Amino acid sequence: MTAHRKLILTVVAAGLFTLVLVGATAALMLAGEPDENGVGRSAAERVVVLVVLLLLASAFCGWLIVRLHDLYAASPLRMAEEVTATLAHSGLRVGEQGAAELRVLAQAVNQLLALREASENDVAERVREARASLEEERSRLAALMADLSQSVIVCNLDGRVLLYNQRARQELAAGADGGHVDLLGLGRSIYTVFDRALITHALERLQQASQLGETENGQLLGSAQFVTATPAGRLLRAHMSPVLGGDGPHHAQVGGLSITGFVLVLEDVTSSNERHARRDALIQSLIEGGRGPLGSIRAAAEMLSEVADMPAQQRDRFLRVVHDEAAKLSAQFETAASAFSNDLRERWLLEEMRGAELLVVAARRIGERRAGERRALAVKTENVDEDLWLRVDGFGLFQALRYLAWRLQDEYAVREVRLSLTRSAQLAQIDLSWLGTFMNNETAMSWLQDPMSVAGDASPLSVTDVVERCNGDIWFQRERVSHRAFFRTMLPIADAPTDLPRAVIAAAEGERPEFYDFDLFGWSAASHELDDRLLADLSYTVFDTETSGLQPTQGDEIIQIGATRIVNRRLLRHECFDQLVNPQCRLSPQSIEVHGITRELLVGQPTIDVVLPKFHAFCADTVLVGHNAAFDMRFLQLKEEQTGVRFEQPVLDTLLLSAVLHSNQTTHRLEAIAERLGVSVFGRHTALGDAIVTGEVFLKMLPLLAEMGIRTLRQAREASQKTFHARLRY
Repeated sequence: MTAHRKLILTVVAAGLFTLVLVGATAALMLAGEPDENGVGRSAAERVVVLVVLLLLASAFCGWLIVRLHDLYAASPLRMAEEVTATLAHSGLRVGEQGAAELRVLAQAVNQLLALREASENDVAERVREARASLEEERSRLAALMADLSQSVIVCNLDGRVLLYNQRARQELAAGADGGHVDLLGLGRSIYTVFDRALITHALERLQQASQLGETENGQLLGSAQFVTATPAGRLLRAHMSPVLGGDGPHHAQVGGLSITGFVLVLEDVTSSNERHARRDALIQSLIEGGRGPLGSIRAAAEMLSEVADMPAQQRDRFLRVVHDEAAKLSAQFETAASAFSNDLRERWLLEEMRGAELLVVAARRIGERRAGERRALAVKTENVDEDLWLRVDGFGLFQALRYLAWRLQDEYAVREVRLSLTRSAQLAQIDLSWLGTFMNNETAMSWLQDPMSVAGDASPLSVTDVVERCNGDIWFQRERVSHRAFFRTMLPIADAPTDLPRAVIAAAEGERPEFYDFDLFGWSAASHELDDRLLADLSYTVFDTETSGLQPTQGDEIIQIGATRIVNRRLLRHECFDQLVNPQCRLSPQSIEVHGITRELLVGQPTIDVVLPKFHAFCADTVLVGHNAAFDMRFLQLKEEQTGVRFEQPVLDTLLLSAVLHSNQTTHRLEAIAERLGVSVFGRHTALGDAIVTGEVFLKMLPLLAEMGIRTLRQAREASQKTFHARLRY
């Protein structure tokens, strides 16, 4: 039975007892008669007296019970909640309240807490001293990372970002429309920036390189490369290297070692690519434009040198030919030089790779069983020249081979294909062959020319586009005698590289650049459903809004959105979202008094249909956290139709969680919760300031919720919905 119910029952019992007692007394008094002299109160007078006495007695009993309850029942319960909070945060103290005996108890508890805090501070000081030299090394590394001209990103195998430097953040922040979009952040997925298929293909190449024996002193050799484009249209060359670490259920095993993640070093090659393209255009224009004039000059020169007694008139004519053609050639050079600075044609960068590696990866991916297929396509490799190196678009070529093989399976019921790699003069010959099923040349040509699309994978490029990008050629051919048909691809042979990367060595513990969280190496996003994930393992976006008023359904609008992120139980103050919004409506004087944002501050700021999609991207793949979040979410929901943005992430509310943790407290305002949990309040009534305070409060709540057995997102949401405040609507 709760303390509140006990109080009600006690008051009722005391009242009934008083009524019975006084009623019995009144009955006795009313039963009496006046004396022989007629002296005494009348019956009416005696009733009034009894009623007054009854009311006074009842009021006194009620006051006494309430007072005793507050001193000896409510106060111990509040103290118990405060003591529970100190279990997770030793800096907190228990308030002295209630009866004198309880105040003495609170003083004793505070003495014990002070002793524990002193002991913890002593241990912490010793740890700080031990780490002093290590912190100096960390700072040096951070400075080096800040000065790097290249972008560096480290991810775990799930693609979660563990580390990045400022250069990477700036490089990948430009949106397709030229605006600023923060896509990079600790714990966020790298697949919001790069195509998942590119990363997967590069990881497979790293594993395949080790399986082919490219190791040195037991360490994995090599790196994979690919070229991609940013949303702003910049070309990046990415060098991927593996991060080696301990064994784990989600770690790929390579040669006895475990790949726990990968490092991406990004280089902007847009300018160099444009220079190469302009250079090629110049050379081509000189070759094409100079062939004719040079031929004429050569013919005229031969005639002049071979005919010694040529008439003067004819000699002059040949000399004019030489002069005119030389002038044309000079003009051609001038035109080519002018075009050099204006022609910005795009050219795709190629990568050097071992041909055998390409075939092994292609065979494995072609042989994958697709959804809805009874059996996978059998793939065999034969006649593979292990020494051949190619300079190709590896990912595109792999897609082309898989596209052709899967179309053979779908349209001609081919059950087995074979891949071979041989040398043919100065070219590498890759054959995709099969037995028993022929197609006509027209069908084969359409396959090569049509955009590649099969099993849900679509590309605007055709097979011919990919092969021509690799400076090669492809055609269909069949041999009737052997009942064999094949697509044959001819590619230039590249020289084997002489400067293979040295062995990859795992970074020493504690080394970090500007933004890092290596604890995420052990986190697999695919290991749990979101509702069943531990609260401590989730990533959060803590947000708050300031508005023009308190009535979202009556025309009030958002005028500021502020947010920060929590990853791996750390509040990332450097990864924040802070944006004023032009509401295009009147601001109420009452709201201006609260947040201090005037109409003048909002002039020139973007409107909500511009801001909300950016905020939605910032919140991607996280759980939303707010204080009295129902109020803020109502404003966001009312803008769904206008902006086309829908917030479907789970939401946790620190107001509701406070009601779960401290059900006996009289208030759950953000300032009161922060005071109870020892959180400093600053920047109050600014969106970002409130978001940071809410984030600190939420982090303090996590261990307290765990003590109550609330450990998963599902448990936190269910507990919140049972509170009284969850019934409020806006």
